[in-house]
Amino acid sequence: MELFKNTNFDFLGKKWPFIIASLVLTVAGLGSLIIKGGPLYGIDFKGGTVTTVRFQQAPNEDQIRKALAAKISGEIVVQQVTGQNEVIISTDLRDERELNAARAVVFDTLKSTFGSQAGGKEDINLTTQAALADRIRGPLASAGGSLTEPQLQELVKDILAFRNSAPRSGLLGSYESLAGVKNVTPQVINVLKQETVTGPYTIRGFDLVGPKVGKELQTQAFSATLLALLGMLVYVGFRFEFIYGLAAVIAVFHDTIITIGLFSLLDKEVSLTVIAALLTLVGFSMNDTIVVFDRIRENLPQMRREKFDTVVTLSINQTLSRTILTSGLTFLTALALWLFGGQVLNGFSFALVAGIIFGTYSSIFIAAPILIYCREWMEKRRKDGGTPALAVAPGKTKSLK
Repeated sequence: MELFKNTNFDFLGKKWPFIIASLVLTVAGLGSLIIKGGPLYGIDFKGGTVTTVRFQQAPNEDQIRKALAAKISGEIVVQQVTGQNEVIISTDLRDERELNAARAVVFDTLKSTFGSQAGGKEDINLTTQAALADRIRGPLASAGGSLTEPQLQELVKDILAFRNSAPRSGLLGSYESLAGVKNVTPQVINVLKQETVTGPYTIRGFDLVGPKVGKELQTQAFSATLLALLGMLVYVGFRFEFIYGLAAVIAVFHDTIITIGLFSLLDKEVSLTVIAALLTLVGFSMNDTIVVFDRIRENLPQMRREKFDTVVTLSINQTLSRTILTSGLTFLTALALWLFGGQVLNGFSFALVAGIIFGTYSSIFIAAPILIYCREWMEKRRKDGGTPALAVAPGKTKSLK
């Protein structure tokens, strides 16, 4: 499918506004990073706890935040999951002793603030298999239930499996819904009503990241990004020439720096999912640049008498439809995730949206001008009697003016 045919846009003639915009964004982003002492790292990188809690009714985020702030020092972030009565509670705890007690503090605070007020009864939405079995073993036997211990354990296991399956996802709203569970009789339901209560919330997950692990993740994320860029340089340099690889890597590095700079300027957290998005963008932007470079290589033998910048401009126009289709469809998908994916996917999708925009125009307005500049510089050195032009591997197109 070809959206545009025989286009002749002078992209290189319009490169300066984009280059200036890139310089402004790069300087602003780097300035923000320097002033703030680096990116605003999420719990993944700086250490802390992440608790996912689901409620029967829409939760009060301010109430959760205030209740935890009274017992836990440091930053507390409460993010609501869009479309669900679910929140993600992040606590910034950097002291190892605080981390060791964090689980109990978070759980106890939630229980005292939102827990069921039916004293003495077991909360079926928070209980474990062993606790529930202990709770109903005696009452069930007194009510005439003749279950062996293995049968009792199997019954409790089935009840909790039903509670944890969709659409309940850990929250049992009524005991009557258990009627379809294997071996759950009216007698069992009556015992459950007497001994337990369906609480207003459940803990869906709890993660703890120590400060040492967070530092290691920072180092690994940084190394992964640099190694990806280095790998791309080697690949493009081997497939084309070194100057092609250099231009492509500078353009991709430009995309990464601007995206991270935007996170700093907008006070957005950099998490592991954001790093995953950045690595995705490294590949996406590089692929887009390689398509243009490949067309340049194909056109060079047929346009020996043309200037190199003319060949580059024609190649960009010839790949324009492909660029718009690929980048446009990917951008729409990322934009939908950003607008409707909720807080959990916000950082990841924002990095994709920003990176696709910068990655697309950098292939045209950053990588191509850098390639032309490097080519002209090498040719000038060769003509002046300096270092000869870089050798080209067999089968590759030599430098032509």
